Amino acid sequence: MRGKKAKKRKIEPDVIYNNRGVTRLINKIMRGGKKSVAQAIVYNAFEKIGKEASKEPVEVFEAALRNVQPQLEVRPRRVGGASYQVPLEVKGERKISLALHWIIQTARKKSSSEYKTMAAKLAAELTEASQGTGGAVKKKQDIQKMAEANRAFAHFRW
Repeated sequence: MRGKKAKKRKIEPDVIYNNRGVTRLINKIMRGGKKSVAQAIVYNAFEKIGKEASKEPVEVFEAALRNVQPQLEVRPRRVGGASYQVPLEVKGERKISLALHWIIQTARKKSSSEYKTMAAKLAAELTEASQGTGGAVKKKQDIQKMAEANRAFAHFRW
């Protein structure tokens, strides 16, 4: 490893909900440095969740994160000319990053004929994930199944 390790930046809580997780969601949705567009998407999605659900939008968001965070993942490990998929435990920050990535990814893939805006897609995905359904939860289950299937290679951990 060359050079110094990058310092961890402190993320400020967002303006409306005063929550660091919401700020991370905004930063993940942001494309091309357009933060105000990302904020509008997230806040509109939270508004939709607030109207549809009887719970607070931040509670729905946190429940969705809890349901999507993976416990295990597989990482490729090269041993003697062969590549093995080695199951590893996922550490704290990476759990949240993966969960946010999967939620946004599946929201972006939703059909535009059913949902008009990205805010509507995100709101739908967050409510589905908080209930334990949806594409992001399926992605988590697929990763967990793959890790379970490759348990035989767990001794190759580094």
